[in-house]
Amino acid sequence: MAQSSQAQYKFDTIDEQLVLHLIGTWTNAADIPGSAVLLRRISTLHTGSMAFNTEQLDTWDTGLMTFLIELIDFCEKNNIRVDKDNLPDGTKRLLNLAYAVPERKGARRTILGQPVLAMIGNVTIEMHRTWNEMLSFVGDLCRALSNLIRGRARMRGSDLFYQVEAAGPSALMIITLISTLVGMILAFVGAVQLRLFGAEIFIANLVGLGMAREMGAIMTAIIMAGRSGSAYAAQLGTMQVNEEIDALKTMGISPIEFLVLPRLLALCITMPLLCIYSIFMGILGGAIVSAALFELSFYQYYQQIQDFVPLKHFMIGIVKAAVFGVLVSTAGCFRGLQCGRSASAVGFAATSAVVTSLVLIIVADAVITVVCQVLGV
Repeated sequence: MAQSSQAQYKFDTIDEQLVLHLIGTWTNAADIPGSAVLLRRISTLHTGSMAFNTEQLDTWDTGLMTFLIELIDFCEKNNIRVDKDNLPDGTKRLLNLAYAVPERKGARRTILGQPVLAMIGNVTIEMHRTWNEMLSFVGDLCRALSNLIRGRARMRGSDLFYQVEAAGPSALMIITLISTLVGMILAFVGAVQLRLFGAEIFIANLVGLGMAREMGAIMTAIIMAGRSGSAYAAQLGTMQVNEEIDALKTMGISPIEFLVLPRLLALCITMPLLCIYSIFMGILGGAIVSAALFELSFYQYYQQIQDFVPLKHFMIGIVKAAVFGVLVSTAGCFRGLQCGRSASAVGFAATSAVVTSLVLIIVADAVITVVCQVLGV
């Protein structure tokens, strides 16, 4: 009988013994038949032994070995004796090698669900550890700022200028796009309701106050958290993996002064400026919508904002932006210095920096808003 090029099997019974015929070429993993159907069929035959016939077997590789090991393990579990004498010599040697050292019980990793109380405990321990590390980081940062004021900080001016450029001018395009769209959305959503009362002129009040007091600072902070905060965490985390931060400590150079201070000062400088630009672009976006859809001229729009939105609202937004800059840079640098020693830890640090920054931004905005309300600002 001519040998078949495709891997297949068939079986028959000789003297109450099951004989499995292996046919064809067992080298292509995609063509090797699965063992599930065969195992179910063997379990229904109630046979006590099994042998092999390899007269029609052509070439083979590890795919055949995997098939045979699954079959032999199944037979051993079901008390079926396996006769391996008719298998090729190479196959028998590999099988003997595979079963020479039995698998140690419990060696395979078993993924089990963690009890709820254990999860709560682990989260609590992690929060306590993170809180202690954050307090230590803030203390070191305050000491570094004190050294900076006294002119004793080990910080290079070139690093500060580089970080200012990376956080400022390089972010103008995304700030322009997002702020303009947010201003247009505020104008359109407000106009839908104001138009019912014939009060389209107050679109300028809504957009001007919203952008100056809240949206300009918040949108700038969110953009910088995703752009600069994650970058700080990734940069410092990679330095942690490469042991560069350990090298700085060995040379007696504080990583807080050398690495964190330039990034902190850069965001403190650029965030208020970017916030002013964001407010302007948001107001411009509202003006475009007002002029294009609601027949409100640019001059009327400008006059309404000038009369209704005093300078104090812009100052509140700028102060918020400065506070957000401190929070974003602090969170990014803290997560970077907290990073582990693997590539996955760097990715986790970047993600954690963004999440931490967003939480701090929202909490800080709520606190500042309440304080302004209490003070009547």
